[in-house]
Amino acid sequence: MIDVLVSHEIPAGAAWSVLVRAGRELRLTALGPGANCSTLLFAAHHPVDRLNVPDTLKAQMSAVIRPPMVLMSDRGLALCSVTGSSLPWHDALCGHSTDTHVAAFGPSSYQQDGNAWRRSARAGLLSELRKHGRDTADLHGCVNFFAKAATADDMAGTLSFQPNHATADDWVALRAEVDVLAVLSTAPHPLDPRWAPQPVRADVRAIEPAGPDDAAWRFRAESERALLLSKEVLA
Repeated sequence: MIDVLVSHEIPAGAAWSVLVRAGRELRLTALGPGANCSTLLFAAHHPVDRLNVPDTLKAQMSAVIRPPMVLMSDRGLALCSVTGSSLPWHDALCGHSTDTHVAAFGPSSYQQDGNAWRRSARAGLLSELRKHGRDTADLHGCVNFFAKAATADDMAGTLSFQPNHATADDWVALRAEVDVLAVLSTAPHPLDPRWAPQPVRADVRAIEPAGPDDAAWRFRAESERALLLSKEVLA
């Protein structure tokens, strides 16, 4: 039996942050078609360790995030393992949306639109980071869970956004390998030509410890090394 310790529905176009203790699972569930969840990760008690997307992809010979990959820090330590997903592709190349992206949809403000006012992922992520004593220097390359941007069939290798890659109830599960601060925004993907954000549910769950045959440990030598480093350095 899996115990849900924290459950929160992040509204469409909003942001939220949560501390996930080592050994627990953060499970994200799309609550509408075309959902996007721009995600930053930090080792909660070691500010030097934050998600490094280029190293995560390079070390594991991938251009996307999928199970059973390990999400690595700047020093090559494992922050989280992707233990499962209903989707085989989560974007890690395009970054989060900015105010410039959002401005293309026309003017919006709280006075005019209330809780539906349009905010970029950058604005939402910064708002959450400041609650934890962090700021713009702590922004880094994110993973856009539930989104897909693939190279188009052209000589330039243009990235082409795939609309509605996710449907309602698609999910992804991350096992925290150390105490992790996750900062999340449900603003649309920066390449999405629509303004149609969807809510995402975030559940923190108590799960069984990883066993000797755990897929993340056996995925690649680089993945195993990152997991070992986390136990040695951040334990």
